[in-house]
Amino acid sequence: MSAGPDADKGVARLRSLHRRRPGEGALVLPGPWDAASAQIFADAGFEALATPSHGVSASLGNADGETPADEMFAAVARIVRAVEVPVTADIERGYGLPPKQIVERLRECGAVGCNLEDSQEGALVDPRLQADFLAEVVAAAGGEIFLNARVDSYVHSAADPLADALVRGRLYVEAGAECVYPIGAPPGDIGVLARELKVPVNALSPAGGPTPGELGAAGAARVTFGGGLAQRAMAAVKEMAEELRHGG
Repeated sequence: MSAGPDADKGVARLRSLHRRRPGEGALVLPGPWDAASAQIFADAGFEALATPSHGVSASLGNADGETPADEMFAAVARIVRAVEVPVTADIERGYGLPPKQIVERLRECGAVGCNLEDSQEGALVDPRLQADFLAEVVAAAGGEIFLNARVDSYVHSAADPLADALVRGRLYVEAGAECVYPIGAPPGDIGVLARELKVPVNALSPAGGPTPGELGAAGAARVTFGGGLAQRAMAAVKEMAEELRHGG
């Protein structure tokens, strides 16, 4: 599939998809791990895609968090080239790159959005330091990158994850984040975060639920899947391998 017009893949298009009208439900963004999976999702009619670092890393033979920056950006570039819809990229915490270089690398690979998380080596980063970092990314992007600020309060042992996520979310929105991603937040907290932060909230739909529909009803404007879809695909390949191995 050849790349479509820039407008179809641009940041303005991605922003517009986050402005959901009543009754539309959440924007569902599948997570492709390579160009082939990206084409399948786009051909199925999904309006944008969100690469997962976990799934991409697995496709490259790496554990999550262990893919070098060059390999991750190259993989994202292959996905962008394969489809005619906007692609936003999970780039973990930016691989230690300075904000201007993060933006340059995103532009080079064609991604029009990114996730940046606020934990490192299993520990939450000071929220004010993270907000300063995000503000520098926003300034460097000049409106050309849709920033989704991941909030790790629910996965890294905050004593009161909702309260912590609200503190972090407010700081990140003030820094210029256009969407907040409290990964692992339950549906009840998603609604609180959406009301209080007043920006689109990204919710994770893990295997076994909550479903995208349930998360949208709870207040999520955007639903992603982390590496879950890649894991499901690999489980299917494993089952196929077992059938072949045993003469099925």
